[in-house]
Amino acid sequence: MIGVVDGILNIHKALHMTSHDVVAKVRRLLKQKRVGHTGTLDPEASGVLPICVGQGTRVAEYLSESGKAYQAIITFGTVTDTYDAEGVVLRTGDTSQLTREQIEAALPHFLGVQQQLPPRYSAIKIQGQPAYKLARAGEEITLEPRTVEIQSLTILSWDNPHLTLAVECSKGTYIRSLAYDLGEYLGCGAYLTGLVRTRSGPFVLADSITLEQLAEAQERGNLQQYLFPADFALQNYPALHLDEAQTQRVTHGNAFSYPNAIDAEQASLARVYTHTNQFLAIATWDPTTHQWKPKKVLL
Repeated sequence: MIGVVDGILNIHKALHMTSHDVVAKVRRLLKQKRVGHTGTLDPEASGVLPICVGQGTRVAEYLSESGKAYQAIITFGTVTDTYDAEGVVLRTGDTSQLTREQIEAALPHFLGVQQQLPPRYSAIKIQGQPAYKLARAGEEITLEPRTVEIQSLTILSWDNPHLTLAVECSKGTYIRSLAYDLGEYLGCGAYLTGLVRTRSGPFVLADSITLEQLAEAQERGNLQQYLFPADFALQNYPALHLDEAQTQRVTHGNAFSYPNAIDAEQASLARVYTHTNQFLAIATWDPTTHQWKPKKVLL
């Protein structure tokens, strides 16, 4: 008999599964209703997909804001309508003279905060419908550029026309669009032929488990070894440890003062713990009252 499960699972999503497929599988395996992911991963991509369960779903929005890392395989000389291997070939280009040095010289152009145009075949909603459904129906769609940030681009290997690239970026970055834009910049076209998410926030590929491993752990009764506490997703925010009186105030949703030196104006958000060191709440800083206000109380 499985009791209530609370926390976050670092699932290694397999190829050809949707993020919703993974949520549904975890829901069935653990017999839990409150299960959700923290940001979709394309069916043709594999890798880290944090799954929040029970109280873990209360912090999903903060985890989805975290940065991501990917290992991408980009093939030059071909452009598809989906920017990946699933699409129809639109045109081809010559890559015989393309060198690693040319690619290295081009990469800095794509670093930093920028406006990126998402692929037409994406899950972005247009009037309530995913863009890819409208595109497949032959409708004309216009997507707006989105502000993203790419922190680093590192060449892992180059075997003309295939480039393996390590990417560190903000949420909302489309690696398919990066592949397409890089191909256009170099003049020969390109598309994404493989993608592995190696990190999502604090969750890394080396610590991830497959759905098969999760099922085995559930059968053996040692699921807890793979369950991260909800506050693991918030480790970049400062921690406030309260006394018993403050704990009571927060439990009832009241604001509180915290005398210890914390740059509240810069932090704006904090993890709050009880006098017995239990994860109690997420609090926001109110600069007008100079107090912390509980945003979500978890106990």
